[in-house]
Amino acid sequence: MTDNVSLISGVAHRYATALLDLSEEQGSVADVEKALEAFDKLLQDSADLRRLVESPVFSADEQLKALTAVLNKAGVTGLAANFLKLAAKNRRLFAVPGMIAAFRADLARRRGEVPADVVSAAPLSDAQLSALADALNATTGKKVVISSKVDPSLIGGLVVKVGSRMIDTSLKTKLNSLKFAMKEVG
Repeated sequence: MTDNVSLISGVAHRYATALLDLSEEQGSVADVEKALEAFDKLLQDSADLRRLVESPVFSADEQLKALTAVLNKAGVTGLAANFLKLAAKNRRLFAVPGMIAAFRADLARRRGEVPADVVSAAPLSDAQLSALADALNATTGKKVVISSKVDPSLIGGLVVKVGSRMIDTSLKTKLNSLKFAMKEVG
């Protein structure tokens, strides 16, 4: 399983690097980034599209035809659309989510940005996200780009991951720690 995951991530990274290099040469990085964001959103919102992307049952031609229709309907064009079609043609559509993630990571690295994953119990306001970004910028000394998610099971607090560092101030974790401490006493 680990070999398969590293194989997929290797393929995804190579494709993403090639796309980023080509988009920089053509001066279309912002357009490609926006188009990939739109396609990623489609993937998250549509179980049928995920099934098309992930299933080996569909032939390359079937995937290409269906993907072309989806891209046309969604207005995804240009280099990003050609890239996604190439992935379908080469039977690499299953690796597209990894390619998009690798593209984002490479682009952020080239911009000098550090990605931060933030999970909160409730949606954070723009002011809260801005304050958190400022604090993380000051701590890391780099520009931090926040990706936020909501997980109500945290009850309260935040889980912030920047690089290999993770800060967990969630109420769920604190309650679990208290639970284990109480077991040791009694």
